[in-house]
Amino acid sequence: VQLQAYGGGLVQAGDSLRLSCVASTSMFDRAIMGWYRQSPGKNRQLVANIGTGGYAVYADSFKGRFSISRDNARNTVYLQMNNLKPEDTAVYYCNLQILGGDYFGQGTLVTVSS
Repeated sequence: VQLQAYGGGLVQAGDSLRLSCVASTSMFDRAIMGWYRQSPGKNRQLVANIGTGGYAVYADSFKGRFSISRDNARNTVYLQMNNLKPEDTAVYYCNLQILGGDYFGQGTLVTVSS
């Protein structure tokens, strides 16, 4: 399984950004997909995940501003981030879980300037 995340970049506080992640697997529609992030000097943390039926679960810190979605026809999971803040600066990683396997992509860097 390979996960390719893209869409990161440098934005200003208050901006929105949408991250995308394409998975190279024929079992995408049976996988739980998620987004994690790792801020400088901190451990990687869960942002949100989404089940096969589209049910999304968010870590408390990300409820309201972030939205996860998936397109099974495109093997793609998205993370819509609104009203970005400097503390959202991090490397964002795509995650796929299926059949006991847990996979991460290489990450995409999001930098939010004040």
